[in-house]
Amino acid sequence: MESRKVMLLSLAIAASFGCIREATAQAYPSRPITVIVPNPAGGPMDTVARIIAERLRGALGQPIIIENVPGASGSIGTGRIARAAGDGYTLSLGGWSQYVANGAVYDLKYDLVKNFEPVMLVATQPLLLVANKSVPAKNLMELIAWLKANPDNAWQGTGGHLDHVAGVLFQKETGTRFGFVPYRGINQAMQDLVGGQIDLMIATAPASLPAMQTGSIKAYAVTAKSRLTTAPDIPTVDEAGLPGLHFSSWQALWAPKGTPKDLIAKLNAAVAEALSDPAVRQRLADLGQEIFPREQQTPEALGAFQRAEIDKWWPIIREAGIRPK
Repeated sequence: MESRKVMLLSLAIAASFGCIREATAQAYPSRPITVIVPNPAGGPMDTVARIIAERLRGALGQPIIIENVPGASGSIGTGRIARAAGDGYTLSLGGWSQYVANGAVYDLKYDLVKNFEPVMLVATQPLLLVANKSVPAKNLMELIAWLKANPDNAWQGTGGHLDHVAGVLFQKETGTRFGFVPYRGINQAMQDLVGGQIDLMIATAPASLPAMQTGSIKAYAVTAKSRLTTAPDIPTVDEAGLPGLHFSSWQALWAPKGTPKDLIAKLNAAVAEALSDPAVRQRLADLGQEIFPREQQTPEALGAFQRAEIDKWWPIIREAGIRPK
């Protein structure tokens, strides 16, 4: 009889916890949500975060606060997420550098896979090979010839690990040699490119397009299989004579480890709804961003995508000998 009472009590407790979890999920969110962007304000990732946050306010019924936490290629901000409570109120919009490359460059105090819950792949964009106006080359093949004729006399500005790795692979594929100048962010590097302090950059479309549109820099190629709709006159690397040199930057949303699956599902649905908004899609397209197809927007797809990126890029990063900034 006593054992039966204990069993019934256990079932009642379990049921009550189930009701609490269900009520919590239904009430979520009941206060503002903070999205940490591990890059400086005003950069491409920050812009994407703010466009989505504006639309999410309506979908979730709560303010979305963007908090910029730059430093150490984004590992400081990402570390904040790794230590945050898994209650759905602290999230991170990060990308290739923060959730792939940093694991091969830094001695992190957290695991890029085990300490986070994937929510959703958001957007991706290719890089552009650009130069300051004083570089004499008129096309990509002339640029390669100029670099070969002037070994170690040109400098590429880098705002993160992706463009640095892209530059290393560009050198390897073309037999060119040039130096690297690291910057704390892409905007500072772009300012120096316009000013002529550096010669080259391999930068995202959002970072490059404003200077291109004013004629302050020149562009040679898009590191993708198709041209940008926002800059259709720029050839792809395949068209420009360097086939297969494809790179892309991407953004995705993560939550701290232990965030309940029902909250992850609610966040995923809200972001998917935001990205289906034609106005949001147009604003992202204007920045050279391409939204992932819906079948790639699941948490499981992001998890698989991240692991594949780690397997692909860690050996390349280590071979390149990239060190912490």
